[in-house]
Amino acid sequence: MNNAEGEAKAQHEDIAFELGTELPDAQQQPGKHGRTGVIHTPHGDIHTPAFIPVATKATVKTLTPEQIKQTGAQAILSNAYHLYLQPGQDVVDEAGGLAEFEHWHGPTYTDSGGFQVMSLGVGFKKVLAMDTKGWEEKDIRARHKDRYAHVDEEGVNFRSVIDGSKHRFTPEVSMQIQHGLGADIMFAFDELTTLVDTRAYQESSVARTHRWARRCLIEHDRLTQERSHRPKQSLWGVVQGAQYEDLRRQATRGLLDLHQEALDAGRRGFGGFGIGGALEKENLGTIVGWVCDELPREMPRHLLGISEPDDLFTAIEAGADTFDCVAPTRLARRGGVYTLDGRLNLKNARFKRDFSGIDEEFGGYVSENYSRAYLHHLLKAKEFLAGTLCTMHNVEFMVRLVDNIRASIDNGTYEEFKAEFLGRYYGH
Repeated sequence: MNNAEGEAKAQHEDIAFELGTELPDAQQQPGKHGRTGVIHTPHGDIHTPAFIPVATKATVKTLTPEQIKQTGAQAILSNAYHLYLQPGQDVVDEAGGLAEFEHWHGPTYTDSGGFQVMSLGVGFKKVLAMDTKGWEEKDIRARHKDRYAHVDEEGVNFRSVIDGSKHRFTPEVSMQIQHGLGADIMFAFDELTTLVDTRAYQESSVARTHRWARRCLIEHDRLTQERSHRPKQSLWGVVQGAQYEDLRRQATRGLLDLHQEALDAGRRGFGGFGIGGALEKENLGTIVGWVCDELPREMPRHLLGISEPDDLFTAIEAGADTFDCVAPTRLARRGGVYTLDGRLNLKNARFKRDFSGIDEEFGGYVSENYSRAYLHHLLKAKEFLAGTLCTMHNVEFMVRLVDNIRASIDNGTYEEFKAEFLGRYYGH
């Protein structure tokens, strides 16, 4: 086999996870599963734990792919719902898939559109509430007659946020969209509930998400065979169940049963698992731990949508391998930046004559080349460059933080690194 043939073969092989170093209490204590590893994909390796920046519409807002690479990011995650609406998965497929379309040339993820089921159906916001203050337990779906998304057994009817046009998502449609987008890792279509949904609704939703996951696996296998000219894609099941231990464990076991069912039938199973859904911050590690208690060690886990540095440590200890969040980029566009001594808002007047970098000890391209005073000026003047520079800094900060966590696990200094970082970050 010549080199060209070897490269072509490698590009079509299945995605695999290689386990690295485990924390001392991993597999000995329930709920503790921290480890390092490598996810091998057709577009490159992802060394885990890893922070995955969000590129919702095939771009991390304000950054070029070259700038994303400069932050140290290993992979990016795009949104199937938004790319379906514009420009359409057929356009991305014709371009050769997301990596080619956006000139990224690295591993890519796509979510299923499940988050939009929640946010358009009952959330009406871009973020999930992390507590239930001010809410009585009730089915809030019954109170919102004008919501943009309606869930039924077969799928979801929704209206476009762009022009109000009507659309239909089913598990099969989500798979067709994500195969067209061509991401290395994609997620099964699920229903994301909220913290204020009733227990009865959570139970029915977990059961429905299980049935949808089976349909996703069947369609994924069909499309993989049909699209053998494209690199292999890995489908990951998504665990829901809100803050109920029995539902989370039931959902996880159910997905593992579906995985084995597919393998027994000669079809492709899940390549890993996503952990999603409504949860309160103080329960994050506990819930991730419940799920990872049930999962085999050789399968990777992605936690959908976390942001704060302390959450990263908590999630990693509990067993999450990769995670994404829009918070670092959204915060940056508003002037919020991370430093080793906590978060700053560069719009504040005190930075008008501060000619030091954002965090000179942390370093990085932005801190080494631009002052806080200059960034303050750009933000007050509403110059686009403000978003670019603050976003570069924040993404690099989060990526490097997780890289350092990974290194500390490998070299046996995790507890010391955690205590030093969190003590300083939250101590000011």
